[in-house]
Amino acid sequence: MTPLLELRGLGVRYKGAVAPALEGVDLDLAAGERLAIIGESGSGKSTLARAVAELLPQTVIQQGTVAWPGLDQKARNGRDIGFVFQDPASSLDPVMPVGDQVAEVAHANLDMDWRAARRLAVELLDRVRLPEPALLAQAYPHQLSGGQKQRVAIAAAIVARPRLLIADEATSALDTIVQAEIMALISALVAEDGMALLFVSHDIALAANLADRVAVFRHGRLVEQAATAELVSQPRTDYSRALLAAHLGLHA
Repeated sequence: MTPLLELRGLGVRYKGAVAPALEGVDLDLAAGERLAIIGESGSGKSTLARAVAELLPQTVIQQGTVAWPGLDQKARNGRDIGFVFQDPASSLDPVMPVGDQVAEVAHANLDMDWRAARRLAVELLDRVRLPEPALLAQAYPHQLSGGQKQRVAIAAAIVARPRLLIADEATSALDTIVQAEIMALISALVAEDGMALLFVSHDIALAANLADRVAVFRHGRLVEQAATAELVSQPRTDYSRALLAAHLGLHA
């Protein structure tokens, strides 16, 4: 089966860094598949997510290929790729109503006039389970809770029903209860729209509840990948066993 996304020999080095952030990564993602990218801070997982979405700074040195065999063309941010960042506050404009921010994505990527884009924004705010979406659309980010801001960011990411949704540590800034709610929301939206999911996290327990497959990264290298159930029950590397012990309470 032709993969949606294909990485071959992907390497990334930041200017002035001693070691590469990513090195020699070969990885595929099928259409509709849920893949978790797991590793400690500095393992290269967020760099990989940004490389896929072409969000890395121009100063990086990038090697290898990021190909999209499952698309007729190169993937477009906002249209084919939706991206949800770790800190929703940093991805939202503090001086623009949140409904207009979602509408702006629709206006830019779906060639909608502003009236239609604003109507769609309210529908999407309702879809991500925000209360009184028409009223909330007029609110500014500082008037919302962290969980509400992340729901707005998710609404903006799914405006065009992208083929791939990337969630880069999208729940790590939230408390446990809100984190579970956002995870359930992402899972439901991915299933409803048939999107592939690239879920980046340091927490393998979250990945085990969401992903079909897990790819484990350490020091910029892919050290293990397997179906979630297989990796949890029979990890092949000491590093994966240590992650499981830390987040699932298992013996390493």
